[in-house]
Amino acid sequence: MSTRPADKHGGHAASTGSGQARRPVTITSLQEKKALGEAIVMVTAYDYPSATVVDEAGVDLVLVGDSAAMVVLGYPNTTPVSMDEMVMLSAAVRRGLKHPLLIGDMPFGSYEASNEQAIANAQRFIKESGCDAVKLERGGASAERARAIVDSGIPVMGHIGLTPQSAVQLGGYRAQGRTAAAAQAVIEEALQLQEAGCFAIVLECVPSELTDALMPLLDVPAIGIGAGPHTDGQVLVFHDLLGIWDGRPAKFVRQYGQIREQMVAGVAAYAKDVRSRAYPAPEHEYEMSPDEARQLAGWARDHAVASRH
Repeated sequence: MSTRPADKHGGHAASTGSGQARRPVTITSLQEKKALGEAIVMVTAYDYPSATVVDEAGVDLVLVGDSAAMVVLGYPNTTPVSMDEMVMLSAAVRRGLKHPLLIGDMPFGSYEASNEQAIANAQRFIKESGCDAVKLERGGASAERARAIVDSGIPVMGHIGLTPQSAVQLGGYRAQGRTAAAAQAVIEEALQLQEAGCFAIVLECVPSELTDALMPLLDVPAIGIGAGPHTDGQVLVFHDLLGIWDGRPAKFVRQYGQIREQMVAGVAAYAKDVRSRAYPAPEHEYEMSPDEARQLAGWARDHAVASRH
């Protein structure tokens, strides 16, 4: 099986809509965006084709999220996905990116046991996948792991609020920090991660009031997902925002397409054409020259006669 060569990818994102050349996103440029009040755009991606799409669309950050466990690998939740799987997916995304900063999501079980384990697995993302940074969930002991990884020379993004790896502990996939005491605990986790040296923090499924209370306390960019409009940027899952995932979208998701419907319709149309013999049509065939075709037909006849004797 084959596909047509991706002959346009080499220069597909050379400039912005304003005609200015795009430069690779760095941690420094993210801080500049925060200082200037420019919104930061972050999207997940899990393979080479989606990486080329988000790059060409002009996003700033790409996360190879452990949500790949569900939307790509078919697991019931995020916890089963392994380091090997995350490294493989991250490497595929790396090959499709030119400009966004690439972040690998540390999966469940890859950093909790010790600082040494956390550093070793973070190094795998950098060395084997070409990620620029890693992400881990929660404060507390995770803040200690984040500090160890940062001290080893690898940038870390934190993640607080609804942290899917600990969803069972949190009472399921639901908003966090909805009481004053719970909100204070989430804010304290954010400050722990900032103190540990994280270059940015994801806030997931928290009330806007919590976000508004936290933002003046943060010197690093905050990326929201179900955290209201006042964060420094937003992140959505690729399969959610394009309507590829067939599950029910979360309250915070805005779908900018219904690609799954188009995908199903396209494959169903193909299947119909194959069954009716409408595909392939003459324009899809390759041909020999008449002389070569006659020679082949003659050989086939002779071969058929010989095989019967």
